[in-house]
Amino acid sequence: MSQALNRDYQVLEEIGRGRFGVVYRCSPVTNSGDFFAVKSIDKRLISAGDSLDAQCLFSEPKILRFLSPHPHIINLHDLYEDDDYLHMVLDLCDAPDLHSRVTRRVYSEPEAASVMAQLMQAVAQCHRLGVAHRDIKPDNILFDERNRLRLADFGSAETFKDRGEPMSGIVRTPYYVAPEVLAGREYCEKVDVWSAGVVLYIMLAGFPPFYGESVVEIFEAVLRANLRFPSRVFHSVSPAAKDLLRRMLCKDVSRRFSAEQVLRHPWITSGRGQDERLI
Repeated sequence: MSQALNRDYQVLEEIGRGRFGVVYRCSPVTNSGDFFAVKSIDKRLISAGDSLDAQCLFSEPKILRFLSPHPHIINLHDLYEDDDYLHMVLDLCDAPDLHSRVTRRVYSEPEAASVMAQLMQAVAQCHRLGVAHRDIKPDNILFDERNRLRLADFGSAETFKDRGEPMSGIVRTPYYVAPEVLAGREYCEKVDVWSAGVVLYIMLAGFPPFYGESVVEIFEAVLRANLRFPSRVFHSVSPAAKDLLRRMLCKDVSRRFSAEQVLRHPWITSGRGQDERLI
């Protein structure tokens, strides 16, 4: 551990582990009643691997500092670096993440609307400030001690200057990646809306909208983007929810909703998912 980190924080038990590092609970030495998480990344593991991972290592703290503070984005409080490690002191979110929650049960529409409203507030703030997250998935949707959603893991994030400015590069997780990314085309920040639409579908259905038995089959299904609502699952889901899903999971990027349009949709604003005007 960094001497500077140990001077300012008491590092406690391990609470998570990833490919390049470990997450610990920590507490400021001046106030043992407050708790944070410290993400300690072993730079030696990254330098021996992909240059893209090295780029992510150094871009994430900069982007988090730019976005902070926001009630639904993980906040970076302190940053320490030595020859071997990078230590990021972040908000502590030790409640089960969305991935853990959706594997246990299907969400009701009011529950899903509440989660989606918080998520899209975070995404809209990112887009307003010219940041595309590019890896929205349940694993990166955390909850703090007040059960407030926090969007995390900005290692794949990219900055842009203007709305709709093109980006490129394959980014991350098969089920959640937008079709224009897989097609190898330039894309814009609306890839985050597509990914959030997949998250919403999973909350309501318990399974992803585009799936297959292998990564190749999943990619093929995403590229087809044939959105369906099986009656055995969606018979009780409101027309308003289905309408929003169609607008978020729209293959035509020009017609796909922006994050702010999602926030203005009646299913979100009602908080109940029961707006009958869309029947």
